[in-house]
Amino acid sequence: MTTELKGAKPSRRAFLKGAAAAGGTLAGAGVAAARAAGDPLITQVQPWTSELGDGVDAAPYGSPSQYEAHVKRRTVDWLTADPISSINFTPLHELDGIITPNGLCFERHHGGAAQIAPGDHRLMIHGLVDQPLVFTMEDLMRFPRENQVFFLECAANTGMEWRGSQLNGCQFTHGMIHNVMYTGVKLRHLLDEAGVKPSGKWLLAEGADASAMTRSIPMEKALDDCLVAWKMNGEALRPEQGYPVRLVVPGWEGNMWIKWLRRLEVGDQPWQQREETSKYTDLLENGKARRFTWEMDAKSVITNPSPQAPITHGSGPTVLTGVAWSGRGTIPQVDVTLDGGVNWHKARISGPSLDKAMHRFYFEFEWDGKPLLLQSRAHDSTGYVQPTKEALRKFRGSNSIYHNNGIQTWAVNSHGEAENVEIS
Repeated sequence: MTTELKGAKPSRRAFLKGAAAAGGTLAGAGVAAARAAGDPLITQVQPWTSELGDGVDAAPYGSPSQYEAHVKRRTVDWLTADPISSINFTPLHELDGIITPNGLCFERHHGGAAQIAPGDHRLMIHGLVDQPLVFTMEDLMRFPRENQVFFLECAANTGMEWRGSQLNGCQFTHGMIHNVMYTGVKLRHLLDEAGVKPSGKWLLAEGADASAMTRSIPMEKALDDCLVAWKMNGEALRPEQGYPVRLVVPGWEGNMWIKWLRRLEVGDQPWQQREETSKYTDLLENGKARRFTWEMDAKSVITNPSPQAPITHGSGPTVLTGVAWSGRGTIPQVDVTLDGGVNWHKARISGPSLDKAMHRFYFEFEWDGKPLLLQSRAHDSTGYVQPTKEALRKFRGSNSIYHNNGIQTWAVNSHGEAENVEIS
């Protein structure tokens, strides 16, 4: 049963008490009793109470409520030249907790989403190995399995913001990220099976899609924490996420997580592929480019309130929430400000704090109806602190479209409407 917060508002005392209890009830029994008086949704029998609902087989795989139809991935038509090699974005402002539902994980393809029957798929390991091998999907599933939660972020997430505020919604500024539990086999088990020669220092991963997406990966990373995964959040990978099998490269930029993984070649140096020379490099102010910038720096964003999630209840108790993550570890602290950085407050992190995974934070406050300048600032477990965009540009210029982890600002007006702005 859902209890809507309409009618009488919760008292400030009850609100703060509930917030301090980190999970306690917001309004308490007194508010619920006040709301019930004269409310037809309480006093009258509703259709869903008096009529039978759908049978158990109405939706054999399940689907969200019809009232959640607006919650979906969205694209920006002008962002890419065609809808095949394109992007859509996770609706971060509609989510809570740390796990992204599979159907809402953003998509980024370079040659469209391949449709491959698992019985027809093969994964080959060759190059500087003792024994070249070809695995079927059935072969892969006979290795010891791992379950790990990781975020996956596109290197170009927030890329349009390098030159200033561009897109009005955290779905579009920060939505090229998702966070799920992967099930698969550690990559090192497969490499051990093939026997990597001492001269094998690099790995080339290649996808089976029409673009044959390829990236060079240092052997240290491949043997450390990479997975070859076939499930996410318990179900088979979605086709747009690389079904039947993909590479998982925790904490590193998303283009290295090769989907529809078909080939792993062991070599003694990087391959200098298109996606690591002309693409996915960071063009600096002096015209030179940073290369092999794999790790994703600590970053955060307030998801509510935000341009797609305005404050609609007026002044009073208000819940601010957002997500933070780092490619180098966990997030022990997130700071938030309501006044553009004049005063910072420590946010409350709720949920598991997992290595290279998304973290959820909250900050409950009493809104007086005056304009706000909202920002969040993530600290990661290495001591790194998320910089302002201005500080980032001093080192990186504004030519790049990749690895923008600067602090995001939302300006909230007296009506509760939010806008993407830049003040630091």
